[in-house]
Amino acid sequence: MFFDISPYNWHSIAVALFCGAIIGLERQLRGKPVGIRTSSLIILGTYLFVATSFLISGEQVDTSRVIGQVITGVGFLGAGVMLAKDGAVVGVTSASTIWVLASLGVLVACDHLLPAIKLSILVVMILYGVDILEERTVLFSRGVHTRVNRYRESKRGDRDRRQGE
Repeated sequence: MFFDISPYNWHSIAVALFCGAIIGLERQLRGKPVGIRTSSLIILGTYLFVATSFLISGEQVDTSRVIGQVITGVGFLGAGVMLAKDGAVVGVTSASTIWVLASLGVLVACDHLLPAIKLSILVVMILYGVDILEERTVLFSRGVHTRVNRYRESKRGDRDRRQGE
């Protein structure tokens, strides 16, 4: 049958895609890197790697090594979204989000589906909630946050001037 994906299961894949979608939606709606597509694919890919390692574990495959290699690979992916601009490093939150997405894929592969969903919601609350705190309180808007905002404002001003020409 075409829809049979044994030994994988559609329920786990649906949870992986759901978790990726809710985190990716938050990122995408706010114009951040790592949107719905990327988030969903990171969790799904991690699920597939780890679930596959469980399937072939009898053939001298150490599942913990597979998970370690996934973490390393995802670390490189996350490093690719970080940039240094005018003395401030930007993209660290996106890189951290990528790392958490991979860990959620491991949870799904280990059949911890409800915790994966709950933790995805927690990630969205952290991403959105801290931004609200940074926008509304002086205490949370110091240091690098201020430099990054100034950098963004200067880039917007440059873009607006170019469009006005």
